[in-house]
Amino acid sequence: MTDGIDVDFGDDGLVPAVAQDADSGEVLMLAYVSPAALEATLETGVAHYYSRSRDELWQKGKTSGHTQSIHEVRVDCDADTLLYLVDQEGGACHTGHRSCFYRTVDGEHVGERVFDPEAVYE
Repeated sequence: MTDGIDVDFGDDGLVPAVAQDADSGEVLMLAYVSPAALEATLETGVAHYYSRSRDELWQKGKTSGHTQSIHEVRVDCDADTLLYLVDQEGGACHTGHRSCFYRTVDGEHVGERVFDPEAVYE
Protein backbone atom coordinates (compact mmCIF):
# COMPACT_ATOMS: atom_id res chain seq x y z
CA MET A 1 0.00 0.00 0.00
CA THR A 2 2.66 2.55 1.02
CA ASP A 3 6.42 2.47 0.80
CA GLY A 4 6.69 3.77 4.38
CA ILE A 5 5.35 2.46 7.67
CA ASP A 6 3.43 -0.82 7.78
CA VAL A 7 0.23 0.09 9.62
CA ASP A 8 -0.94 -2.59 12.07
CA PHE A 9 -4.61 -3.05 11.21
CA GLY A 10 -5.02 -5.70 13.93
CA ASP A 11 -7.36 -8.67 14.01
CA ASP A 12 -10.43 -6.76 12.82
CA GLY A 13 -8.60 -5.04 9.95
CA LEU A 14 -9.28 -1.55 11.28
CA VAL A 15 -7.36 1.22 13.01
CA PRO A 16 -8.74 4.34 14.70
CA ALA A 17 -8.05 7.62 12.95
CA VAL A 18 -8.31 11.01 14.59
CA ALA A 19 -9.16 13.88 12.25
CA GLN A 20 -7.57 17.13 13.37
CA ASP A 21 -7.77 20.57 11.78
CA ALA A 22 -4.35 21.13 10.19
CA ASP A 23 -4.35 24.86 10.99
CA SER A 24 -6.03 25.22 14.39
CA GLY A 25 -5.24 21.82 15.91
CA GLU A 26 -8.92 21.32 16.82
CA VAL A 27 -9.84 17.64 17.12
CA LEU A 28 -12.76 17.11 14.77
CA MET A 29 -13.69 13.43 14.94
CA LEU A 30 -12.58 9.85 15.41
CA ALA A 31 -13.45 7.12 12.94
CA TYR A 32 -12.03 3.81 11.77
CA VAL A 33 -9.88 3.12 8.73
CA SER A 34 -9.42 -0.09 6.77
CA PRO A 35 -6.50 -0.72 4.41
CA ALA A 36 -8.76 0.21 1.47
CA ALA A 37 -9.84 3.44 3.20
CA LEU A 38 -6.23 4.44 3.82
CA GLU A 39 -5.32 3.64 0.23
CA ALA A 40 -8.25 5.73 -1.08
CA THR A 41 -7.27 8.59 1.24
CA LEU A 42 -3.68 8.58 0.04
CA GLU A 43 -4.69 8.27 -3.63
CA THR A 44 -7.37 10.99 -3.64
CA GLY A 45 -6.21 13.42 -0.95
CA VAL A 46 -9.71 13.28 0.58
CA ALA A 47 -10.45 11.51 3.88
CA HIS A 48 -11.96 8.02 3.59
CA TYR A 49 -13.07 5.88 6.51
CA TYR A 50 -14.69 2.51 7.17
CA SER A 51 -18.17 2.43 8.66
CA ARG A 52 -18.48 -0.39 11.16
CA SER A 53 -22.27 0.04 11.40
CA ARG A 54 -22.80 -0.01 7.61
CA ASP A 55 -19.87 -2.35 6.94
CA GLU A 56 -18.59 -0.22 4.06
CA LEU A 57 -15.95 2.22 2.92
CA TRP A 58 -17.08 5.87 2.92
CA GLN A 59 -15.70 9.16 1.72
CA LYS A 60 -16.12 11.95 4.25
CA GLY A 61 -18.45 14.59 2.85
CA LYS A 62 -19.66 12.66 -0.20
CA THR A 63 -23.29 13.14 0.91
CA SER A 64 -23.02 16.38 2.88
CA GLY A 65 -20.34 18.18 0.89
CA HIS A 66 -18.45 18.68 4.16
CA THR A 67 -15.21 17.14 2.99
CA GLN A 68 -11.85 16.71 4.65
CA SER A 69 -8.93 17.49 2.36
CA ILE A 70 -5.85 15.70 3.62
CA HIS A 71 -2.92 17.88 4.58
CA GLU A 72 -0.90 14.97 6.03
CA VAL A 73 -1.41 11.45 7.39
CA ARG A 74 0.59 10.48 10.46
CA VAL A 75 0.93 7.19 12.30
CA ASP A 76 1.56 6.73 16.02
CA CYS A 77 4.57 5.04 17.60
CA ASP A 78 2.90 1.60 17.63
CA ALA A 79 1.66 2.01 14.03
CA ASP A 80 -1.88 1.16 15.17
CA THR A 81 -3.52 4.62 15.13
CA LEU A 82 -3.65 7.27 12.43
CA LEU A 83 -3.85 11.04 12.59
CA TYR A 84 -5.44 12.77 9.62
CA LEU A 85 -4.42 16.44 9.50
CA VAL A 86 -7.18 17.96 7.41
CA ASP A 87 -8.69 21.08 5.95
CA GLN A 88 -12.33 20.72 7.01
CA GLU A 89 -15.03 22.08 4.72
CA GLY A 90 -18.13 22.80 6.82
CA GLY A 91 -18.87 20.57 9.80
CA ALA A 92 -17.19 17.30 10.65
CA CYS A 93 -20.07 15.91 12.72
CA HIS A 94 -23.28 14.48 11.30
CA THR A 95 -25.15 16.41 14.03
CA GLY A 96 -24.24 19.67 12.30
CA HIS A 97 -21.36 20.64 14.59
CA ARG A 98 -17.90 21.61 13.45
CA SER A 99 -16.43 18.91 15.73
CA CYS A 100 -17.92 15.68 17.08
CA PHE A 101 -16.56 16.77 20.46
CA TYR A 102 -19.13 19.53 21.02
CA ARG A 103 -20.20 18.72 24.60
CA THR A 104 -18.60 18.00 27.95
CA VAL A 105 -19.28 14.89 30.03
CA ASP A 106 -21.44 17.13 32.24
CA GLY A 107 -23.67 17.83 29.24
CA GLU A 108 -22.52 21.38 28.61
CA HIS A 109 -22.77 22.38 24.94
CA VAL A 110 -19.38 23.87 24.04
CA GLY A 111 -19.20 23.44 20.25
CA GLU A 112 -20.37 25.39 17.26
CA ARG A 113 -23.22 24.11 15.09
CA VAL A 114 -22.39 25.00 11.51
CA PHE A 115 -25.15 23.32 9.48
CA ASP A 116 -28.65 21.85 9.80
CA PRO A 117 -28.37 18.06 9.42
CA GLU A 118 -32.06 17.72 8.48
CA ALA A 119 -31.46 19.94 5.45
CA VAL A 120 -28.34 18.01 4.43
CA TYR A 121 -29.35 14.40 5.10
CA GLU A 122 -32.90 14.31 3.71
